[in-house]
Amino acid sequence: MMKRLTAALVAATLGLSIVAAPQTARADDPYWQCVTFARMLSGIQIFGDAWTWWRQAVDKFRTGDAPEQGSVLVFQPSGRMSRGHVAVVSDILTDRVIRVTHANWGGSRGKVEENVTVVDVSGSGDWSQVKVWYSPIRDLGTSVYPTYGFVYKNAAEAGQQVGEGALRLAQGGGSAVAGGAR
Repeated sequence: MMKRLTAALVAATLGLSIVAAPQTARADDPYWQCVTFARMLSGIQIFGDAWTWWRQAVDKFRTGDAPEQGSVLVFQPSGRMSRGHVAVVSDILTDRVIRVTHANWGGSRGKVEENVTVVDVSGSGDWSQVKVWYSPIRDLGTSVYPTYGFVYKNAAEAGQQVGEGALRLAQGGGSAVAGGAR
């Protein structure tokens, strides 16, 4: 219980410190889907709807229930998120709080959001249920999202692919907004 409370306090404090004014969308801005963006940024070459990434990854990549920088958190289909969601871990803050960079989430349809706070709210600390920072309320969203876990890059590919993905993002663009969504 104390770990969950600490994680929530850390998330709230961090979230308030990174709130930025939203950027105005332009007609020539790319419209990012979460899977296309996650594949490009992480270098993990999995295709198809987000919820299929977990099944596809089992035989090709390491998978697990602990975040690693550059790994992909795979969300299960839930509610309006009927095709699941994928997000790339950009930072690990505590054993129950991470930041992700992802696209096409909540109120930021088609946009990229960087360093969004995600908190593990599962009873056993296995990242099977998370809450995601939601900028409009400047707090964690009220929804709890089920996840499959993390897909990790293969060790030999890790450094090269993340660097290439970041370079492509920097060159090709995509709007970035600090904070998060639900």
